[in-house]
Amino acid sequence: MEKFKRLLHVLIITLMIMPAADQLAAQGLQGFDTNTSKKSIDLDELLNGGPGKDGIPSINNPKFVSQEQAARWIGEQEPVIALEIDGEARAYPIQILIWHEIVNDELSGVPVLVTFCPLCYSAIVFDRHIDGEVHEFGVSGLLRHSDMIMFDRKTESLWQQFSGEALVGDYTGKELTILPSQLISFLQFREAYPDAMVLSKNIGYRRNYGDNPYAGYDDINNSPFLMRDEVSGKVRPMEKIVGVRTEEENVGYTYTFTREKVVYNDEAGGEPIVIFHVEGMASALDDREIRNSRDDGATGVFSRGLNGEILEFEFVNNTIRDTKTQSAWDITGKAVRGEFEGEKLSPVKFGDYFAFAWLVFYPESRIVE
Repeated sequence: MEKFKRLLHVLIITLMIMPAADQLAAQGLQGFDTNTSKKSIDLDELLNGGPGKDGIPSINNPKFVSQEQAARWIGEQEPVIALEIDGEARAYPIQILIWHEIVNDELSGVPVLVTFCPLCYSAIVFDRHIDGEVHEFGVSGLLRHSDMIMFDRKTESLWQQFSGEALVGDYTGKELTILPSQLISFLQFREAYPDAMVLSKNIGYRRNYGDNPYAGYDDINNSPFLMRDEVSGKVRPMEKIVGVRTEEENVGYTYTFTREKVVYNDEAGGEPIVIFHVEGMASALDDREIRNSRDDGATGVFSRGLNGEILEFEFVNNTIRDTKTQSAWDITGKAVRGEFEGEKLSPVKFGDYFAFAWLVFYPESRIVE
């Protein structure tokens, strides 16, 4: 019965969105002052997702609270985007991002664009600099490949969230720089960054923070919303993967594989890497209440190089440890006990995504399953 209710909820959302999914070629970029003479795609690849320009309001003046204050309204297993720059860290709860999708912020002097597209399960952080100038971004209400299209408020160029590439407008062809970030549970964040601040939900909007408006969407048997494209049949479209981006190679590791391995030593683009996948983080898109969602686990991907050596890692006695010193490591790549205590592995650009999103943008990706 509960499964049926979830599927019915997804169907209702789909029916609400589908009538608005007309091709932009027929209706034009209504409400946008975008230079459509410059573009790298056909405009009919863009679909109207329903809310319209700024219908999903970005957070432009974020406020932050202590972890103790945040613990009053966020569950321990709820997912947060953990961002660390030059030793300073912040948490951006998905229960807020699921309603706003974009936060324009600054951390350690770096202007950052914190994004989350629920339809692709893609949490990605960018540097907001374009040609040396800081920009503010909003949610366009448009979709391409079921992925959010962002726009910068200066030129109203349209940007693909998954890749950070400008597709239409004056900035066509420009790419935002992706900054390493990680989806981990609130408890895991607190343990790794005990003094860090958390994005406040008191930001001037009334939303059902903590509720998941896409209840039941995170189901391997579902189909992606508003997805017209043929996707590689390497894995099921709604299987989650750990997607690793390198200059030489893009690699996707299925959750089925990484959850079984827990720790996996590999090479991507010629670089020795290690993937961690430990229990303790809830899916953002499963249950109606995020805190009650199933445990999908949290992942991290790091370089295995440390102090001139290439380390190997293993999972023994419920602990991640390196085989050289038996030091214990946490999900953020930090050694918490042993000879390496205090050392930190260098993060690799990666994310947790639905497979269809990864494969539509990187169809030649190597898949490990």
